[in-house]
Amino acid sequence: MKIRFWGTRGSIAAPGPATIRYGGNTSCVELRAADGTLIVIDCGTGAYGLGKELAQSGEPVIGNLLIGHTHWDHIQGFPFFDPLFIERSKWTVYAPGGGDRRLQAALAGQMAYEYSPINLDSLMAELSYLDLTEGVFEVGSIRVTTQYLNHPALTLGFRFEVDGATLIYACDHEPHSLHPLDAPAGAEPIHHEDRRHVKFLAGADLIIHDAQYTLADFPVKLGWGHTPLERAVDYAIRARTKRLIFTHHDPDRDDDAVDALTVAARERASTASYTPEIDAAAEGMIVELEGDKEVHRGSPGSDSSALLSVSGRGPATVLIVDDDPDMVILLETTLRADGIRVITAADGETALKQVREKRPSLVLLDMQLPDVDGMKVCKTLRDETDPGVRDIPILILTGLKLTEADIVDAFVAGATDYLTKPIKPTTVRSRVRGWLLRTAAP
Repeated sequence: MKIRFWGTRGSIAAPGPATIRYGGNTSCVELRAADGTLIVIDCGTGAYGLGKELAQSGEPVIGNLLIGHTHWDHIQGFPFFDPLFIERSKWTVYAPGGGDRRLQAALAGQMAYEYSPINLDSLMAELSYLDLTEGVFEVGSIRVTTQYLNHPALTLGFRFEVDGATLIYACDHEPHSLHPLDAPAGAEPIHHEDRRHVKFLAGADLIIHDAQYTLADFPVKLGWGHTPLERAVDYAIRARTKRLIFTHHDPDRDDDAVDALTVAARERASTASYTPEIDAAAEGMIVELEGDKEVHRGSPGSDSSALLSVSGRGPATVLIVDDDPDMVILLETTLRADGIRVITAADGETALKQVREKRPSLVLLDMQLPDVDGMKVCKTLRDETDPGVRDIPILILTGLKLTEADIVDAFVAGATDYLTKPIKPTTVRSRVRGWLLRTAAP
């Protein structure tokens, strides 16, 4: 497996004399298997240089483009990717979605005539678009496993297994909880979704992981959807990966600042009982992985497919439980814009009745409610014998800054996840859509 970095910057391209060594282009990584299967991971401005190289011969290019999410810094290179302008080229484009053609709409949107002299219909290559959820699919000889990341847009991480080696690409991910804040390097996270993330990374030969910020940058950057470097190091230690390459460098960090972060990351890792190799991603960096283990392919039907069908999925129903009318209006407007059916309740007793009668797909549950509070509602639902009620995802809403003990108590009560007010509509949409897609029946 051969990996080459073409773009390593996050948020916005930052070329110039201060970013020469690590690069100023936004996310793009080239992956090639031994049999020639080509995958381009993300299509930020780094894709421009990759496209020039791929198109040098003028011959058709067959490849696969995997987009973790459609924020601009991950798709801005798409209109300038030369292989798309070569006849008889064939590209399959994958991204998280709901089987609703949002991927095409996002790519077409940045190429509307207001922003671009060419549109999606001007491309000469044959393009196929596939929406993804969590699961497994294969691209040529490469087995790809997907898992949702925590970002203010629906975002997937990718686990690639081929030629006996394993690569993880996890870009634009914020820990669900930064606790425990003062834990030693490699300590186990307290949030079950963070532990699930570590399991996704486990045993990889190489992890390419977002580390745009540091713990010192928080809480100002809380909710922006990126990993502090210290936690990326902790994940690599906990997952016992051989090597971590951190990427998505903040555009405000020059080469010297990235050097300093590399030193700090290695020092943190050196204090743990297991120490992975750590480097910062740099444009032009090439890594070759020669695996020494057999890739498990599983038997047909043993893994859920990550490929979504366009049809056969009706609208989901979400129950909003909150006694603040303004919050209900905000949440209701946000979810209905995503085609979600919404029902509401203003107190705990009504919420329990609505769940039992209406069987929503998910519950957004405020902790502070009159009479029966959110924790009690959550515990009551988890004690139900009917799995259609007992197993519904419950996202706790709280206006309080949760301590480590509060978070543990919420999970003991049966919370699936939590959101802290004030809540960004984009965060609500991505978190709700992710849970709905993850828990939907196949």
